[in-house]
Amino acid sequence: MPTCFGFAQLNFSKHLVSNKDIKVMSYNSMLFDLYNWSKNKQSRNIILTSLAEENPDILCLQEFYTSEEKGDFNNIDTVTNLLNTKSSHIEYTTTLRNLDHWGIATFTKYPVVRKGKIEFNTRSNNLCIYTDILIDKDTVRIYNMHLQSISFSKANYKFIDAIQNDTSDVKDEMENSKSILRRIKRAFVKRAKQADAIADHIALCRYKIILCGDFNDTPASYVYRTIKGNLNDAFMEAGSGFEQTYAGTFPRFRIDYILFSNSFTCKNYHHLSETLTDHYPIVGYLSVK
Repeated sequence: MPTCFGFAQLNFSKHLVSNKDIKVMSYNSMLFDLYNWSKNKQSRNIILTSLAEENPDILCLQEFYTSEEKGDFNNIDTVTNLLNTKSSHIEYTTTLRNLDHWGIATFTKYPVVRKGKIEFNTRSNNLCIYTDILIDKDTVRIYNMHLQSISFSKANYKFIDAIQNDTSDVKDEMENSKSILRRIKRAFVKRAKQADAIADHIALCRYKIILCGDFNDTPASYVYRTIKGNLNDAFMEAGSGFEQTYAGTFPRFRIDYILFSNSFTCKNYHHLSETLTDHYPIVGYLSVK
């Protein structure tokens, strides 16, 4: 299938969803706006309310944060109570004071029978976790991942804004361009290795698969093609229009995905129209064939 279909789809068919379908949501929650990047003091409550309104059966969160201190930031308890989830699988990449945790999280209304993770042996906060759940006595493996970002600096973003507004200084263009290209190259190399490790792990999996994550890369990339392999793409199967999941400054492309094995079909796909982070939450309705 041509690469362009990974970015845009014409889908005129409408499939009714039922309570028997598996509602899957993937979202880079950007720490629930812990540092108030959105300049909105109500952002955390708004984000959590949107999750509760969608009420997915499987929720995969990247850039997850929780605190064990008394107060409003015990996000494990909050999400569990809001969604009435039976189980969760949370792995931390950073912990401070033995109380504050940063990492990745999967919440599910199905019972969990096994948990594991794929570590990338880097100093970055990137990780892939896998969670085996029981759906009608059938084991399904959920992969949830956050891959290496480009990590542009403030100076990089300032330069990109200047280019877009045609206010850049010619003297600085060469050095700033080199800096951006170096960061893109480093991130590409790291993501490629991460994708290889995930693809190798998937190849050994004997269960049905649902895979969610922030790939930080487009459908035209080596990373996407390597991880996707023989899996199906929820947007390509049931989405419509030009899809972008990144809401930040650059690049505004589709970099978040819901993939699944041939044992499932996707009836419906959409992303939420509003977000207070730099990603849009994406939702797919899967049914077992």
